[in-house]
Amino acid sequence: MRTLMVILQLAAALGLLNVWLLRFNRPTAYRGGAAASMLEEFAAYGLPAWFAYAIGTLKVGSALALIAGIWFPAVIFPAAALICVLMLGALAMHLRVRDPLRKSLPALGMLLLCIGISGGALL
Repeated sequence: MRTLMVILQLAAALGLLNVWLLRFNRPTAYRGGAAASMLEEFAAYGLPAWFAYAIGTLKVGSALALIAGIWFPAVIFPAAALICVLMLGALAMHLRVRDPLRKSLPALGMLLLCIGISGGALL
């Protein structure tokens, strides 16, 4: 069970770090609306640029906490729970701009992954 939890934590953390640090200014097939970057995506949702940086800080911080959780298990549940809340927000934004379902799949996948991590952290 411990090995599975570490794998799930790393998968979630690396996925978030990839999106927020490596692909922040790059287009992907999953960006909301017709956005080609993270800031354009937040603008498509009607949100200010500062909010993108605030959400990014929370997501990168949570990703780093999931990695730290390998050695400090007490941080796993709060980090995973925060990511769940943020992913619910991401899903709501995709619905708000009427994105096709496929654009919501990464957020849905991360939500399900972090629900699993949260549950495992409580065991």
